[in-house]
This record gives sequence, C-alpha cells and structure tokens, in this order.
Amino acid sequence: MVVKSEADILHNSMTEDDPNSNIQFSEGEGKPRWGPQHAGAKELASQYTFGKRIQEIVCLVISLGLMVFNLGQLCWHFDPSNLHYIIICAGLGIITADFCSGVVHWAADTWGSVELPIVGKAFIRPFREHHIDPTAITRHDFVETNGDNFAVTIPFLANMAYHFVTLTPQQIQAEYNWQCFVFLLAIFVSVTNQCHKWSHTYFGLPWYITLLQDCHVILPRKHHRIHHVAPHETYYCITTGWLNYPLECIGFWSRLEAVIEAVTGSKPRSDDLKWATKTH
Repeated sequence: MVVKSEADILHNSMTEDDPNSNIQFSEGEGKPRWGPQHAGAKELASQYTFGKRIQEIVCLVISLGLMVFNLGQLCWHFDPSNLHYIIICAGLGIITADFCSGVVHWAADTWGSVELPIVGKAFIRPFREHHIDPTAITRHDFVETNGDNFAVTIPFLANMAYHFVTLTPQQIQAEYNWQCFVFLLAIFVSVTNQCHKWSHTYFGLPWYITLLQDCHVILPRKHHRIHHVAPHETYYCITTGWLNYPLECIGFWSRLEAVIEAVTGSKPRSDDLKWATKTH
C-alpha cells in the first residue's frame, strides 16, 4: 500500500490552491516543474486540434439526445413499485462509474504513448498534459472537459434506445431495472470529468459544489491531490473517489501493474515520465 504523508503531498505535487498562475519551478533551476509554461505542457496543449473539437461536439450532441430520449422512455414506463430498485440502481451506478473511471484513468496514465496512432493524441495526450499542468483542466470549457466521457456512453445509450423502440411493453418492464442501472451509470460516467475538474478548482466554485465535495459525495479536492503526488501511482478513481482507499488497501493497481510488466516487459508510466522531464 502506497502511503503519502503531508510532506510528500506538499513537496511532490503542484500547489493548486496558491493563486500564483500555478507555475512552480524545480529547486535550483529556472525551468518550470509544473504549470502551463512547462515545455511538455505547452507542446501537449498545442496538439488539441480542430478535428478533435468537432468530434467532442458531435459526441456531446448525440449523447445528450439519447439521454433525453431514454429518460422520456424511462418516465413513460415508470412503475412506482420499482422505486426502491431504482434507488439501488443509482447507488450501484455511482460505484460502477467510480471503478470504471479508475480503470480508464489508470490505463491511460500508466500505459501507452502520445505517439500511438489515433488514440495517442486523441485520448492519452490529455492525461499526460494533466500531470504536468494539473489546473489546465480548469481552463477548459464544457466541451473539452466532458466530450470524451459523453462519447463513451453513446453505444450503451444507443442500445438502450433500440430496446425501447423495438421491444414490447412487457419486455421493457422485464428489463426496466437493468435499463435504469445502465442509464444512471451513463449519467455518472458522463459527469466524471466535470467532478474531476471541480476537484482542481480552488476559486469560484458554487457553495453547493464545495458542500458536495466536503461531504465526499463527489471527488474532494484534498482527496484527489494524493493522486497528483509524483509519480501518480495511486488514487485513480475520480467520479467520487469512494473506491480509492479500499483499492489501495488491497494493492489493486500495483499488483495489476506487476502482472502486466512481467508478461509484456513494459515499464509503468514510462511515457508519463518522459513528458514530465521534458525541458524543451
């Protein structure tokens, strides 16, 4: 189990709650250790393309359209006697979304490269940028922050819509609770990166967001900062962060990395380290 002391956190992560433009320098050097002026951060930020922007907008529109349609169908077929099942589905949806966010976050942080075809610049690049300029996400608008998460939900929401269109009312009732779970899971997945963004926002958040963070309903700022202690090897779940401590207690990520390294020979976070140490 990886233990991070207060000293570790302060020395090995960027001071995001300091209103200093979030630029910090390596000790004894004039080069940024973190922040938007870091050489790696500037190069990675420049790789956000117009084509990527269009993809995010299209995915947002499709996903939101499917959400509205499926919500209407769920309301139409709602049976009050199922309310307690829906509440259970909501809880399971939150937990599943938190775990899925951890798996995706861990995989993108730990493996792969920005140079990989298609997925490198489109999906791995933001994770590399985020570690050397953690507050870049606070400068991203709704589309750039959430586009990829909404894209992930499209196949599941489309399949759900297909069922509502093609199945009989009796068949819909038979799988209604499952569809509630899928829908709520999609909602929680789609807002995961927004919760993540709020966990890096130390100024100007609405009071009700900070209240949700303080009650650990969504990802708290102090909790998530543990992940940003170099070399970013722990606390990957970013929807609520509820699963971070139990997964850390059983060594889930480190054991998984050990198996993959033994089988493939690949070193965890080698590409991440390359970008973090980039000086020009």
